[in-house]
Amino acid sequence: MKRALAWLRILGAFGILAVLVWQFGSAAFLDGLGRISVPGVAAALGIGFATTVFSAGRWQLVATRLGLRLSLRTAVADYYRALFLNGVLPAGVLGDVHRAVQHGRDSGDVPRGVRAVVLERTAGQVVLIASAVTVVLAWPGVVPGGFREVVTVAGVTVVLAAVAALVVGRLLGGRWIHSPSRWRRGFAVSLADIRLGLLTRETWPGVGFLSAATLAGHLALFVVAARVAGVEAPVGQLVPLMVLALLAMGLPLNVGGFGPREGVCALLFGAAGLGAAQGVTVAVVYGVLTLVASLPGAGVLIARSVAGCRPATLSGEPDRGLHVKAAG
Repeated sequence: MKRALAWLRILGAFGILAVLVWQFGSAAFLDGLGRISVPGVAAALGIGFATTVFSAGRWQLVATRLGLRLSLRTAVADYYRALFLNGVLPAGVLGDVHRAVQHGRDSGDVPRGVRAVVLERTAGQVVLIASAVTVVLAWPGVVPGGFREVVTVAGVTVVLAAVAALVVGRLLGGRWIHSPSRWRRGFAVSLADIRLGLLTRETWPGVGFLSAATLAGHLALFVVAARVAGVEAPVGQLVPLMVLALLAMGLPLNVGGFGPREGVCALLFGAAGLGAAQGVTVAVVYGVLTLVASLPGAGVLIARSVAGCRPATLSGEPDRGLHVKAAG
């Protein structure tokens, strides 16, 4: 069943891209690629470094609050590796899965390691959804009607989920933490980790700031992609569209991020009078620059593979270096 769902997601992404090629031709996908230059690549690497440091700092903060050891240096290296794996492997989340499980193993608590990654990524999504709701309320004209309803529903769902978690945690968390039921006990522990990792006064200001800074980095890279693609529209006009495009990237119908992002950019840029085909071009260039920004992760992957193989080669023993620190 899981394999079937994975294939459906991949086929869904290719289906979206096929429709866009049918509508706008291959030129919408290829035009911007010829414009990518050394300054664009340098900007992607610089912005990518800042964004990765912010994201890794958020992860370190959450993991530390949950009682897991994680240095910022390790967090940055592992986050880079996860971003690279997310970009080159199907589904777009396998790097984060590896980061979560491996850090949990290294810390001696796989469930809590997984929850730390889930919580830090959730914090980023909450800030993104809040930004998308703000766009819908402040610039309703730039959002097509159907998309406006999706964003509104997402915002209401996040608010209700947060309130429900707080209420249930207050009412049942302490009572279920020692329950003989494994399910209830796990639920209570997860609620406690949510409260400790995200909602305490010692945590949420830092997590919120780092999430906002990470979002700003993604938007800055999107603006660079627009300029590389030849779009001269003011930044104030582009940013609302790009916030919604980033929201679409969270849909589980992508291959390395490609799919819904291109479709939503075509829809939004067309509605804004900037040209639907131009929107596809900007999205494709953004995807390429995002992959460029993650390339240091390939270096981390190679370096750790070499370091892991070397002891086994020298000693003739089986390779135990596969279990080096990894939280990518």
